[in-house]
Amino acid sequence: MKKGIAVAGDMVMDIIKLIDQFPQRHGLIHIEEKSYSPGGAVCNTGRDLAALDPQMPVRLVGMVGEDAEGEEMLRQLRAYPNIDVSRILRQGQTSFTDVLTEKDSRARTFLFFGGANDVFDRQHVDVENLNCDLFHVGYILLLAALDQEDPQYGTRMARLLHDVQAQGIKTSVDVVSEVGDRYRRLVPPSLKYADYFIVNEIEAGKTVGIDLRDAQDNLLTQRIPLVLNRLREMGVKEWVVIHAPEGGFGLDREGHYVALGSLDLPQGFIVGTVGAGDAFCAGVLHAAYKGESMEQGIQDGIAAAAQSLSAAGASEAMVPIQQVRELYQHMPKKSV
Repeated sequence: MKKGIAVAGDMVMDIIKLIDQFPQRHGLIHIEEKSYSPGGAVCNTGRDLAALDPQMPVRLVGMVGEDAEGEEMLRQLRAYPNIDVSRILRQGQTSFTDVLTEKDSRARTFLFFGGANDVFDRQHVDVENLNCDLFHVGYILLLAALDQEDPQYGTRMARLLHDVQAQGIKTSVDVVSEVGDRYRRLVPPSLKYADYFIVNEIEAGKTVGIDLRDAQDNLLTQRIPLVLNRLREMGVKEWVVIHAPEGGFGLDREGHYVALGSLDLPQGFIVGTVGAGDAFCAGVLHAAYKGESMEQGIQDGIAAAAQSLSAAGASEAMVPIQQVRELYQHMPKKSV
């Protein structure tokens, strides 16, 4: 009998602020709207999975603060009947992110406070009692303790993934986008112990040292197969999948390459872009959990990401998988 998916790692309260434009230094801008939404890999991917498949157990593993934000986060997560929050620990202050979203362009800037996430480590995961078939953790580069060096496995995150695989559980890992050069040092150790690696084009390119966008911000699709192969060579066992606004691309363990365009959404469909990458990830993970093809997973990821765009928060718009697949079938597709 299937035991469900566990999602571990980053837990953040997103404070979403709609602004007229990004400020200059010392400048003043107006906030037109403000809303609160649980965010981070655990809350976003976990809630998306729970909504995609209300019959599937979703077990969340992480740490929130002993404060009002932590209590509110747990309250919202408990609203999903198939989400188990018993493995979420409480300590210190809840991590939060100010998400500044420009009204017209929908471009975003993030101001992040680490809080409880900074101390979340291997010892906070009861690996022997996860009771799941698939374990997803994120994000590398945003979990300070798990990003620390490990003398045997390279990083603490890699040790965690190794220990989970040793229990016979499939593993998946995600990365956060940042400006810097830490990718090539902190990401590869974890890929040796990952069955699935689902990331955006910036994270994938920086991990292997190959840019996937040119100076005009065009996606260099001809380079994507090379990057996917390099990531596979780092140890990923099942699927390597890259998502971008233009589409989804993947390479499976048999070497099959898939490239699919994103949905061509009508004017006014997009309300917010927070959490679209996590929604894509949830669609792919659901297909992997169900034993479906990587191509089906990428289709589901593209449609789940599109569905998430129809609400300001990360997961509020998510619907069951059949409705997500109907969206994919009925919407025109972009070419890649």
